[in-house]
Amino acid sequence: MSMLITGITELVTGEEGADGAVEDPLHAGLGVLRDAAIVIGGGGEDSAATVEWVGPAAQAPAADWAIDLEGRSVVPGFVDSHSHLVFAGDRSAEFAARMSGTPYDGGGIAVTVEATRAASDHELRTLLQRRVQEMRAQGTTTVEVKSGYGLTVEDEVRALRLAKEVTDEVTYLGAHVVPPDRRDEAGRAAYLDLVCGQMLQACAPHARWVDVFCEPASPHAFDGDESRRVLEAGRQAGLELRVHGNQLGEGPGVQLAVELGAASVDHCTFLADAEVEALAGSDTVATLLPGVEFSTRQPYPDARRLLDAGVQVALASDCNPGTCYSSSMPLMIALAVREMGMTPAEALRAATVGASKALRRNDIGRIAVGLRADFAVVDAPSWLHIPYRVGVPIVRTLEV
Repeated sequence: MSMLITGITELVTGEEGADGAVEDPLHAGLGVLRDAAIVIGGGGEDSAATVEWVGPAAQAPAADWAIDLEGRSVVPGFVDSHSHLVFAGDRSAEFAARMSGTPYDGGGIAVTVEATRAASDHELRTLLQRRVQEMRAQGTTTVEVKSGYGLTVEDEVRALRLAKEVTDEVTYLGAHVVPPDRRDEAGRAAYLDLVCGQMLQACAPHARWVDVFCEPASPHAFDGDESRRVLEAGRQAGLELRVHGNQLGEGPGVQLAVELGAASVDHCTFLADAEVEALAGSDTVATLLPGVEFSTRQPYPDARRLLDAGVQVALASDCNPGTCYSSSMPLMIALAVREMGMTPAEALRAATVGASKALRRNDIGRIAVGLRADFAVVDAPSWLHIPYRVGVPIVRTLEV
């Protein structure tokens, strides 16, 4: 069965140089088509629907059935390439304390670890499904989900197993923080051995990625040498690499990610010139998480500096219970425009095309023939309303 989608005032394809695309600075890099239509086909229980045709509505071919969006806009489904959705418990009081001046150092993760360990599979699954549904209601069609709130072999495997029920983009993050009861020298060494050994062996079959919180500025996270060991062990186990880096201060995270060929280094709040240069000369994506700075009162990353240097930039939510309990990619786009020096077009591209590159995916993040039919509908005549009407729920996933 094929379906024709019409009534699209602006269609963001994400295809630079698309035939008939609007050519002006406001829409640069987005491949925007006006008065457009899409034909999709396939789909079913075992396969995703794909795009069969894109172009002017007046030239649209016939299809088995049709829907009319009545003057709305369509964008590629948002790709949220960094989230921590498998958790229980509440840290709203920690947020309130930060808003009153308490600095963030990563220590609150232990609170979530305790609550998550105590939760049943049913409780965690229900919470996870609700969060994913919340994301989809705001236009996110692809999400990466990390473990990291178990920090035992059994609990990390459980988190990954549950995450795999909602996404293929599953990340092993046993190296999130060192558990509170192992922060003496011997305990820390033993935990690192566990993360790179027994825990990794048990978790690798359930994950695509390995990640590490490389942050020497935090006593709870991992330094450069420890992070290198985690990443190299993960690679040997067949996992691809991601890095939390340079969130709380300058450190080795970015350089390590580039050296090892990680797909993405996430946060990038504090960067020296050499790190910007290294990113610009690499295939590693700089994934920026503006919701974290909103929730911690830290300085926002300088996206303008990265873009002007030629760095590939992505946006993601980092939805988590401590530093950004928001699942809203439209909010991340608005914050990037307001606080990080990005144009609306750059921010939308970072949340779609850029984020798909952060996951090394070629089948999402754009609307083009042969790609997955992952769309979001904007209840407005222009996609520009996404950052323009900040806080208003005008974006939703188009279920096809």
